[in-house]
Parts: sequence; structure tokens; C-alpha cells
Amino acid sequence: MTLLNIAGGNALIDGRQSARAMMVRKGLQILLQDMRMVSVPELVLSSGRRADLAALSPKGELWVIEIKTSIEDFRVDRKWPEYRAFCDRLFFATHKDVPLDIFPQDCGLFLSDGFGAHVVRDAPEHRLAPAGRKAVTLAFARAAAHRLMLAEWASGRSDDDSSPDEGLGE
Repeated sequence: MTLLNIAGGNALIDGRQSARAMMVRKGLQILLQDMRMVSVPELVLSSGRRADLAALSPKGELWVIEIKTSIEDFRVDRKWPEYRAFCDRLFFATHKDVPLDIFPQDCGLFLSDGFGAHVVRDAPEHRLAPAGRKAVTLAFARAAAHRLMLAEWASGRSDDDSSPDEGLGE
């Protein structure tokens, strides 16, 4: 099942998230970029669950970040403990209107405003076994490459739109 709609206005937004969740995600992605981390939203894990945001550090450390936009959102979602099996660190991310004390102390916590985010609490490390790390890293890479391809297709450009040497610095 594809997570992207190439017929819509933006091939990188799947439409399942609320505007508030997208705001939290954007601020978080800005912070992660500043930290030299790359991220993939809605990463499908081998369990079939989708991580709201998966992040990969330059050294290969894997983070899963669950975005929660309300107290109710947090209370009804009890699948988040399963994500520990797919990351080195597990975080929650939210915004200023959600009380921070509802989130478990054994998980990291980000606060986002859509223009950036900051770490409220770092997550404890629980290193993945090598086989698990390889599986999640491959899923991350494959998802990122697939979405890039779909985004390129959605741009409407074809090979005929540019010269073969465009972008080669000649």
C-alpha cells in the first residue's frame, strides 16, 4: 500500500494527519535537520505498525517519534510500547497545548511549534541488535527512495524537459 498520493497537490503528504499533527511534525523535522538527522514520516515497520516519524543519525542511530496532539490522542493509543523493538531511542512529540506530564518518563519528549522544536527530555538508549538495525535501516532507505521516486513522478517533469548535461556543472 502506497503512503503517497501522486494525484494530489503534494506527493509527500498522505492526508491522514491532522493540521496540528503536521505542524508538530514540521517543527520536529526542522530540529532533526539541524541535528544532521534524516527522517521519514509514517514508516511502516515489519510489525505492520506505522511510526509517525523515524529518524536516522549520521552514525546510524535509529529513533522512533510518536506525535500526540491531545490528551485523548495519547490515552487511546496503546501501541507505542511496541515501537521500542524498532529503535535505539523512543520519543514523543507534542505542542504547547498538551500537558507534558502525561508522557512516560522512560521515553524522550520533544515540544514543537511548527517552526522548530526542542528536547524537553532525552530518551534512554536501548540499542537494537544488529539484525534488527539492518532490517529497520533497510526499511527506512527503501521507503525514502520510493517516496523520492513518487515525488519526482508527481513533479510532471520528463527526461525531455532538460538536457542530458543539466546539473553537471558544464
